[in-house]
Amino acid sequence: MDRRQFNKALGATVVASALPRSASAAPYTGPNVILVRFGGGVRRAETIDEVSTYAPYLRRELAPRGFFVPDMQISQLDGVETSHAEGTLNLLSGRYLAYRDAGSQFLTDRLEPTEPTLFEYLREGFDVPSHQALLINGEDRPQEEFFTYGVSDHYGIAFRSEMLSLHRFKLYKFARLLEESTDEDVLAEARAQYDRLMQADPRAIQPGQSAEISAFWERWRAHYGDDGFRNPRGDRLLTALATRALRELKPRLMMVNYQDPDYVHWGNASHYTRAIQVIDEGLQRLVETVEADPFYRDNTVFIITPDCGRDANPLMNVPFQHHFNSRAAHETWAILFGAGIERGRTLDRPVDQTSIAPTIGALMGFRTRRAEGDVLSEAFL
Repeated sequence: MDRRQFNKALGATVVASALPRSASAAPYTGPNVILVRFGGGVRRAETIDEVSTYAPYLRRELAPRGFFVPDMQISQLDGVETSHAEGTLNLLSGRYLAYRDAGSQFLTDRLEPTEPTLFEYLREGFDVPSHQALLINGEDRPQEEFFTYGVSDHYGIAFRSEMLSLHRFKLYKFARLLEESTDEDVLAEARAQYDRLMQADPRAIQPGQSAEISAFWERWRAHYGDDGFRNPRGDRLLTALATRALRELKPRLMMVNYQDPDYVHWGNASHYTRAIQVIDEGLQRLVETVEADPFYRDNTVFIITPDCGRDANPLMNVPFQHHFNSRAAHETWAILFGAGIERGRTLDRPVDQTSIAPTIGALMGFRTRRAEGDVLSEAFL
């Protein structure tokens, strides 16, 4: 869209937001958006530095195709943490500290959004079914299963996203085994595993996953089986889930929460640099899948940005950290490219992380009422 169309659409969204949902919810006809969390916390040096990058496809192929923001910042505010859950919620809500503790334990954060997410804004404003608003989550971040909806009075579960993750597949699998099996040992194990998985999210999730998502898991199970040895793992799993979802579910808004660079906490720097390469390879597969599909080709915007930065502390046993609130942990970046986005432009000013959510809202035609950030209107043609 050009700037005049953008301003007109934004004005219409403001008017529509005051109407009851039954009157304002219309079929969605805007661009598809894929938000990629280049996750697990990464430094600029290993990602967007053209010489030292471990993500050559990102830096040398994608950045020149779109609108490149090399200086995105997580604001230095009291209480703002530079970590994965917090950064993801900043991206989803366009606000800082927009969450509450839902039962955090040592080394396991349990945060629940208190402000509406992008998915809720989209589904409140448009007639988009839940299976076309997707979060793709990593197997080692089950606490992010909470992020499908916030606890805002006006939004909430009625406008939630759906979740694709190994956690959700296992819930589906063990529920099916409880229905199918007659073997007492199998039933006992399935019941124990199902109950354990349900305890990860104490909220009453009603309605459950949609029929379309259940059918997706049925096909996934038929392809990969029950043993867990044949499906990809780690961030390769997220790429497999996302590309299959693009083909089978046709999401309008999808967020892919890559995570594996955080394995550097095991102490081996190569876990971090190799994970960046895996995400880069996953990005290429996502882009190729979109460009091969007429539903997405020429009508899709990618937004790629980390959850948080990292520093390099040679005095630490694990040199790459993000938990000490250092300057580098507040430094991220973003790349936007696709339909209606400026091509080949690098922004020469700093941008706050909270700008991502309102920018996506402007692209898709809804207003992120509770967001604190500014729309990156320079990115639009």
